[in-house]
Amino acid sequence: MHIDRKTKETSISLSIKQNRSDGISIETPLPFFSHMLESMFFHGDFAAHLVADGDVDVDPHHLIEDCGIVLGQAINQLAEEKYFHIHRFGYAIIPMDDALCEAIIDIGGRSYLSYGINLPQQFAGTFYLPLVREFFLGCTQHAHMNIHLLSRSGENGHHIVEATYKAFGRALSQALGEGHETIPSTKGSV
Repeated sequence: MHIDRKTKETSISLSIKQNRSDGISIETPLPFFSHMLESMFFHGDFAAHLVADGDVDVDPHHLIEDCGIVLGQAINQLAEEKYFHIHRFGYAIIPMDDALCEAIIDIGGRSYLSYGINLPQQFAGTFYLPLVREFFLGCTQHAHMNIHLLSRSGENGHHIVEATYKAFGRALSQALGEGHETIPSTKGSV
């Protein structure tokens, strides 16, 4: 799956597929964000190649949100291609030192983000941690999926955010995994 997005503020190119055999390469001007994306794809067992640039000198918000939008579009296309054969639901809980975070998702055609991530610090280095919500909001709106993210515990914002991205990657892999031979809905429709 390949998605390109170009606006006056950002330029993003993402290739993604299930099965990490083709490796992962992430290029953004935000090292912490690149690290989170790499962790998410690695622990979700995805091959991903992302090149993203944007007006981060103004504010990283545009780049982070647009990366979420592009990922959401890719998830939506992956789900549509194999909709009769996905699990639809995914769940993962990940510990990372002091942090314990979980992701619960439903690729069922409706967009909703419940963001229960408590951040004791506002920054990890120079990265403004509340922007993580913007990534997942862009993703859920364009993937047409429910995403529930929760932090059960944690004292270090870096650990909390990283555990969240890892949990989301695992839950996404599970939801997109081979599962059903019919539409995974009692309505018989998305």
